[in-house]
Order: sequence, then C-alpha cells, then structure tokens
Amino acid sequence: MGAALQLNTDRMIAEKDGGIGWITFNSPARHNAVSVAMWEAIPQILDDYENDPDVRVVVLKGAGEKAFVSGADISEFGERRNSPEAVAEYNQISGEAHVRLMQCPKPVIAMIRGYCFGGGTGIAVTCDMRIASDDAIFSVPAAKLGLGYAADGIKRLMDLVGPSYAKEIFYTARRFTAEEAHAMGLANRVVPAAELESYVRDYATTIAGNAPLTIGAVKIAVTELLKPESEADLGLADAAVDRCFKSSDYVEGRTAFMEKRKPNFQGQ
Repeated sequence: MGAALQLNTDRMIAEKDGGIGWITFNSPARHNAVSVAMWEAIPQILDDYENDPDVRVVVLKGAGEKAFVSGADISEFGERRNSPEAVAEYNQISGEAHVRLMQCPKPVIAMIRGYCFGGGTGIAVTCDMRIASDDAIFSVPAAKLGLGYAADGIKRLMDLVGPSYAKEIFYTARRFTAEEAHAMGLANRVVPAAELESYVRDYATTIAGNAPLTIGAVKIAVTELLKPESEADLGLADAAVDRCFKSSDYVEGRTAFMEKRKPNFQGQ
C-alpha cells in the first residue's frame, strides 16, 4: 500500500495501491458505524483520488471481518440529530458524501463483508458495483426504528432492484442474505468470504487496466440515461465519446490489438 492520506479522523483510512484507491471504514468496535467525521472524510479522500491519474478505481471496505458498514453511529444522534436544525446539518453532511460517491468520475466498488445495514446499504447503493462475501447480510431497518427515509435514497435502491423489491426491503425491514441480495440485483457478485479481498483486488485491477476515458464515458452515459428524459444531458455523453476517439489511448488500443499485446492506457 502507498502512503496514507492525512485526515481529521483515524476512523477512515485512505490508501493507494497501484491503480486502486482504497477507502476503509475503520471503526470495527462499532461495526464500522459512520460518524459525522467519517462522512466528512469521504469527500476529502475523493478529492485526492479524483485528481490522481494513477488511481483508476476506488474500492470501499470495512475494517475487520464483521461489517462493511452497520449504519450511522447512533451514539451521536443525541447531539447531532436532536433538533430540526441539527438533523438538517447532519443530512447535508451525509448527503454530500453520497453525492460525491455517485458523481466520482472513476469506478467505485463496494467490497461488502458481514453487516451492511441502513446507512451501509445506502453507501453501497451509491457505488457502481457491489461485490459481497457469502456471509454478508443486508438490511434497511428504518421501519423498525420509526425513521423516515428520503425519496432520493429510496430511488437509488429502486433503480437497482426495482420497485417491488425496494418495497419488500423497506416494508419488512428484515435481514437479507448475500444470495437474496444477488437475486434482487443489489449485489453484482457473491464470493466465498476467504476469497473476497483477492477477488475484488483482481476485479479492480482488471478495470484499472482498461481505458479510463472509455470507462468514464460509460459512467457519464449511464448517469444521464437514469435521469428523466427531460433532464438528461446526452450531449455530455456524446462529448465524452468524442474525447475517446480523439485520444492517444484510442491509437494505443488499436495498435496493441494489431500487435497482439496488452495496451498501456494513459487516460489521455
């Protein structure tokens, strides 16, 4: 691993390893429940990763073997969510983290082992892909806590699993196995727990070896196509495609194919 990024909290770890930028939720004693300081660290880490051309893929994981993220840190609620003003501030901070993960121009993968509850599921849904261990457990227990859930968070889940499964997840508030999550479309892949990190590392390395401009253009297109037709900026997607065809990477890709060798893409 490369040098760690200096943050205001030791409960988030940012490390670069080759083309992968790792983000670790580092509070295993609390099953990696997310505090305000941890929410605030996410945009800081992404600022660094997005501006580093050597980072091609971002991977989120939880410290330890028990949890990816078990939700928000409820121990802070008495102070951080004890009035309408405090709730609004908390939502603004956590909301910025969600938006930044969704808008990251580079692929973002959630590596999920153990508990992925509430806010953990919310974080996972903002990622491009979710790769889970066979012992992962998913849940959104809002209905057991009397919490209201914002429409944008529901929509992100619904875009993945469809309206019927989204309703089932929220209505029952029950725990779903990794295989159930996979069947719903919530998890892209399910692998044995002992193989999870090596699988994700290989998966991310494969993506990192592909043309960054092509991947970025696909991410822009998918983002725009998920919007209502009246709001989608397909011109933005077309411009990203045009950049691909005008890039030196396009020349490198064609040349490498003809020479039967692995391409060396530079993202330009």
